[in-house]
Amino acid sequence: MPRKARIDAPGALHHIIVRGIEKRNIFKDNTDRKRFVKRLGDILSESQTPCYAWALIPNHFHLLLKTGLTPIATLMRRLLTGHAVNFNRRHNRSGHLFQNRYKSILCQEDSYLLELVRYIHLNPLRANQVSGVKELERYPFSGHSVLMGRSQNDWQAVGETLKLFGKKVAKARRRYRKFVKKGVHQGRRPELVGGGLIRSVGGWHAFKALDRTDGHQKSDERILGDSDFVEEVLKKAAEKRERHYQLEAEGFTVDQVAKRVASILDIKRQHVWKKGKHPQIVKARSLLCYWAVSELGMTTTELARRIGITQSAISQSVKRGEIIAMHNGFKLKES
Repeated sequence: MPRKARIDAPGALHHIIVRGIEKRNIFKDNTDRKRFVKRLGDILSESQTPCYAWALIPNHFHLLLKTGLTPIATLMRRLLTGHAVNFNRRHNRSGHLFQNRYKSILCQEDSYLLELVRYIHLNPLRANQVSGVKELERYPFSGHSVLMGRSQNDWQAVGETLKLFGKKVAKARRRYRKFVKKGVHQGRRPELVGGGLIRSVGGWHAFKALDRTDGHQKSDERILGDSDFVEEVLKKAAEKRERHYQLEAEGFTVDQVAKRVASILDIKRQHVWKKGKHPQIVKARSLLCYWAVSELGMTTTELARRIGITQSAISQSVKRGEIIAMHNGFKLKES
């Protein structure tokens, strides 16, 4: 049976799990770990992708990311390729480093964000990398030590996570620590790594009981959430695919996007591609970037090469373009 396509969209929360091929180690020493963390931080910062939790284990790692303007697939391709090349070169090996393709589960944020933060940050303890919660707070290769203020980075969503436990940092950290301690005895939780309503409610038996009492339930192994959430995610994904397919079938290109922007703003088409800070040029470039990314599925890296500006500048343009389009009711294609 062919594998289902990944589901992604700006704002989607993903639990990502990557394992070494044949359960082999993908980190042999702290140099491997430090280089991986540096690469991860650079990519997340550059792509403006929020990270709520992460943990490195010798033969696998976990990430909890929220999709920004760069698709998770693009981000992970850069991360995994870079680490594999560096690892193979350092350890004089060749061939695949990772097991098949990575697992990415789209999660219902309201219901699962904190549970996943705790689950991921307890991984080093479950894998016997540390002896207890106190040592876990000093473990440098997990986001838990960052949340506890024992280590620092500038790419983890520390403030956003701690504010869920309280307004004052000290009190929030105490509550977070207590929350994590309560999870120590929960052990491995397959419902958080398998995806789908079936796993969320405790397996097939519980799912069938729920189905009898609560009507039809929607489930998908790529998604962790209740039936309504799963159905809404699948609906939006289908609508997005349909738009992309339609535009592709019509031969719609980024040059035609530029033509549409020029028509809407009543400017020459070449001005849409211009660099500079003139308000009209910025407006045109923002609309171009927004529609190229959201409607055509172009990556910010592709656009950066095409326009000749940095990827971070493209990301800012996409954000502005979305606001401009929504505020003015601009659409790529007229109905």
